[in-house]
Amino acid sequence: MERKVLSIDLKSFYASVECLDRNLDPFSTPLVVADEERGDGTIVLAASPYIKSKYNVPSRCRLFEVDKNIPNLIIARPRMERYLEVSALINMIYLNYVSEEDLWVYSIDESFLDITSYLKYAHLDEIGYAKKIVKEIKNKTGLTVTCGIGENIFMAKVAMDIDAKHKKDLIAKWTYQDIEKKLWNISPLSKMWGIGSRLEKRLNKLGMYKVGDIACSSKEYLIKKFGVIGEEIYYHSLGYDDGIISDGIKDNGNHSLSAGQVLLRDFEASEIETIIKSMAIELSDRMYEQNVISNNFFMHLNFDDNTGVSYKFFSSKATSSYEVIGSNLSKLFKNDFSKFYDKKFRGVYLVASSIYSNDVYQMTLFDDEVEDKRNEKLERTMMDIRKRFGINKAMPCSALTSSSTFLDRYNQIGGHHK
Repeated sequence: MERKVLSIDLKSFYASVECLDRNLDPFSTPLVVADEERGDGTIVLAASPYIKSKYNVPSRCRLFEVDKNIPNLIIARPRMERYLEVSALINMIYLNYVSEEDLWVYSIDESFLDITSYLKYAHLDEIGYAKKIVKEIKNKTGLTVTCGIGENIFMAKVAMDIDAKHKKDLIAKWTYQDIEKKLWNISPLSKMWGIGSRLEKRLNKLGMYKVGDIACSSKEYLIKKFGVIGEEIYYHSLGYDDGIISDGIKDNGNHSLSAGQVLLRDFEASEIETIIKSMAIELSDRMYEQNVISNNFFMHLNFDDNTGVSYKFFSSKATSSYEVIGSNLSKLFKNDFSKFYDKKFRGVYLVASSIYSNDVYQMTLFDDEVEDKRNEKLERTMMDIRKRFGINKAMPCSALTSSSTFLDRYNQIGGHHK
């Protein structure tokens, strides 16, 4: 059955929310969203449409790249709780037009809607239905959106990414008849959804520079070179995507949990163990909340020169204990401590990979079940105290040291101010 899918993106979302909350027009206001407290090297999370077009300031640049002499420049500190609040309002609007099973919230500022079953009863075509949704978003929030319309999820997404921003009403519709003229001419390849810069370079080495070059290749050859992703980009190059939102979107197979942070100043090696242990508590809390355990743990440390070092350890007994995670990763770091005397650290990232439900864990003859249960109960109790009464009610003593970021992160969402 031919489907009608919308891909809707909230244009310059964070920056637009900041402008509108100040009663300013995002299309005439020079505003960037960045946390000045983190220094000039912090990332610009969003830039208003005006500052992008007038002064060529892109999102995701560094704050020092923004000309501070721009007249009336506003540098807005990120407010993640506010953005989540507005995103939730947008999703409620979507649910006025599709049921929950036909809505896929792809990110905080982007969603897919399968409107196939609703057009007949609304007595509208897909363009008319899309315009109705876009108008309600504008009326209720003031936000401008771009919208792609396609016969499947992929076509809707590329129509939005490639074409919608150039349309007067910011709505673009692609059909299978547009594949040769529009899809196959996309270049560079990284502009197409599903192809990153690294994959683009590998495809370029094979002589593929446009999407049409992929379409002219063979599926078997691409699978041989790239595995499953080769088959996916081959079908996408033909405009084919059999994913249906109501069937549930398959995950990407990456069953892991992580905790990480960018450090706001240069940290010495002597300070990093404190960060590792506090991040272990954060990772452990997430694992307890989702009732998952793992045997495999990874740690990556970033230096100030954009290089880094990685570690991993295998736990013979699957766990979610911050004592186990933190002590083992700290030990690996301390074993190499002498290598870091001249290094400055700017990031710490912990990952629990290949996670699975704690309900299916099988004890061995070597496990001390009583001790394990006691430790788990203690750690879960401390997590519950932090959630109910505040993180400062159950924290390690190291959280009070100058090296710790433990308390600061409590006041953040996704590493940014609430």
